Amino acid sequence: MRVNVSGDTTIFKFCVLASGSSANCALIATEKTRLLVDAGLSFKELSKRLASIGEQVECIDAILITHEHSDHIAGVARFARRVPVPIYLTRLTAPALEWDNATPRLELFQAGTSFTVGDIEIDSFTIPHDAIDPVGFCFRARGIKFGLVTDLGYIPESIKFHLRGSHVLMLESNHDLDMLKVGPYPWAVKQRVMSRNGHLSNEVVGDYVGHEFDSSTATLILGHLSEHNNHPEIVRIVAQQALDRRGLATRLVVASQKQPTEVFRF
Repeated sequence: MRVNVSGDTTIFKFCVLASGSSANCALIATEKTRLLVDAGLSFKELSKRLASIGEQVECIDAILITHEHSDHIAGVARFARRVPVPIYLTRLTAPALEWDNATPRLELFQAGTSFTVGDIEIDSFTIPHDAIDPVGFCFRARGIKFGLVTDLGYIPESIKFHLRGSHVLMLESNHDLDMLKVGPYPWAVKQRVMSRNGHLSNEVVGDYVGHEFDSSTATLILGHLSEHNNHPEIVRIVAQQALDRRGLATRLVVASQKQPTEVFRF
């Protein structure tokens, strides 16, 4: 499937609005349905970033939550007060969120199940992370598939299976091991990050890309970079070398905390 070019009809589009240690949010959209994955940005900043890509908060149809950590849900209560859209999250995650004076419409699902929002089919799957019930997602519409998984300590076979066939894949590349080891975090936090319920290192991602990454994927987006223990150029070099070793022409993009990526259109 080729990437949409100017003048063609867009079936599906994807934009990472923010990705990193402080806030995470992404937009998945068709002509009929607009979804946010996580809401770690403030309402003001989210509105600004959506406007920068020609979107409006009032047009969002639903929010999907991956897990309860603050960098993924810090803005969701305020959003729920301003824009009363359904919020999808697992049954176990739901009690962990506080809504202040908001009365959100919660749509609860079991991790591992599939459901549909508008014209977008969504597969959820469990991920290994130190949260109550964390999930990743794959999104499908009219033959196009987007995969999104961050905040995981390793990549089990079940996740590799779910991600196969993605036209666009967003994957975590959180830290450089050497930078983490000499960085400012307390040793207990370093152990947590490196654990099987922590975050993916550049090295682990490079190994996955170099051996098991689906060669048919058109675009690989790497995100959720640690502010103190990683650098975008290190991420880019490790992943590009892995792609080159396999002779893959997959486009590589490194997502930022400070600004949205381009809008990927199919």
